Amino acid sequence: MNHRLFRTLVLATSLGFLVGCQTVERRIQEKPEVFYKLDRETQDKILQGIIDIGYNEDMVYLALGKADEQRERVTENGRTVTWIYNTYYTRYDGRDQVGYHRRVYYDPLLRSYRVHYRPVFADTYREEKEERIRITFQGGRVTEIEQAKD
Repeated sequence: MNHRLFRTLVLATSLGFLVGCQTVERRIQEKPEVFYKLDRETQDKILQGIIDIGYNEDMVYLALGKADEQRERVTENGRTVTWIYNTYYTRYDGRDQVGYHRRVYYDPLLRSYRVHYRPVFADTYREEKEERIRITFQGGRVTEIEQAKD
């Protein structure tokens, strides 16, 4: 692989990692004109990752980052956009049989080879995705906030 292509791949991977790990402070650096026009109370809420009814899309982005999913809905009452934020985690499913261990040995009494199968068990895990926050915008402003309760 040539040096320029390698450098480009490393840069793209690093950029993807940084975008995925953005903090509120980084997002404010992206859109300082939005953040510094807000009153102090709203700035404090955004710094804590709190959103409220009436916030615009830029304010929600500053507080929570890029949504995992976006959906659009059109009804007779107008167009709404919904941002969905998920939590991702690994769930332990317990021990499960994952196969067999085969052992071949020679049996001198029968003068033949024998095969013995023994079950093999291992801890199993499953990747899970859980919807945590759903925010609905109408006319560019938050009209609904739906949040999962633990």
